[in-house]
Amino acid sequence: MEDIIAVDNLVKRYGDMVALDHFSLHIAPGEVFGLLGPNGSGKTTAINCMLQLLTYDKGAIRLFGEDMKPSRYDLKRRIGVVPQNVAVFEELTVRGNIDYFCALYVDDRRRRQELVEEAIAFVGLEDYTKFRPRKLSGGLLRRLNIACGIAHKPELIFFDEPTVAVDPQSRNSILEGILRLNAQGSTIVYTSHYMEEVEDICTRIMIMDAGRALATGTNDELKAMIGTGERIRVEVDACDDEALAALRALPCVLGASFDGTMLEADCGNGAHNVADVLGVLAARGVATGRIYAEPPTLNDVFLEITGKALRD
Repeated sequence: MEDIIAVDNLVKRYGDMVALDHFSLHIAPGEVFGLLGPNGSGKTTAINCMLQLLTYDKGAIRLFGEDMKPSRYDLKRRIGVVPQNVAVFEELTVRGNIDYFCALYVDDRRRRQELVEEAIAFVGLEDYTKFRPRKLSGGLLRRLNIACGIAHKPELIFFDEPTVAVDPQSRNSILEGILRLNAQGSTIVYTSHYMEEVEDICTRIMIMDAGRALATGTNDELKAMIGTGERIRVEVDACDDEALAALRALPCVLGASFDGTMLEADCGNGAHNVADVLGVLAARGVATGRIYAEPPTLNDVFLEITGKALRD
């Protein structure tokens, strides 16, 4: 099946700064694709180039199998955008805002009325249709933002950090809504700094930095790219330097530490890591309590690939 998004060797410069450095991205129809990167990595620039909101210096962008150009309004009508910053009109009610944005894509008033009602029900704003945005909580504002972006039933939807600063209930509602949109046939491009969200909903993930794609794959494929297999944590009363040295000498152990109550061992990929660690502790007479074995998280992968240095 032809890619719904095909970006090849995209270059975008701002003077001497290269924002996108031969960036390529391919997304198949029906995916929930996570686009991750530190602040300033080029995510928003890449999306704005795809939407033809920015010009670029080099490369090719095809959406729905066709060349994307600023004048391709036929393609733009098939796209929805939910920006990070809530973009609604304070002068309009909830219903008025959704109707306004839907009207940008749908001329027929009767059809638009049906779509607005469906969008209101989809995000659960039936009790707030006459409210102005200033009267809504942060979670309700986010849901209104989503309704404005998806009312015209787009085939491709870009979500840019849609759960920033919302409570857990609102976050859960938003994520469930995104999965429902995907189940109804929409392809999703999702950016977020909440790694657990990306792990939960995305079928494939790209990690980018400095305008380049560094790694792409499923959640499991990305975790297999780094050396860390699992982190083993063991409650112990005491652990001397000899026991720590014996642990660090194990081929599977990448590093070990003890904070006075908890022993931690970072291990590489292996089938018997826990047994090997416990065997060393038993041989050294270390009494053990509760044992935790945690697989690597997407956050571990992200930091391994992009580094741990602070970003602006």
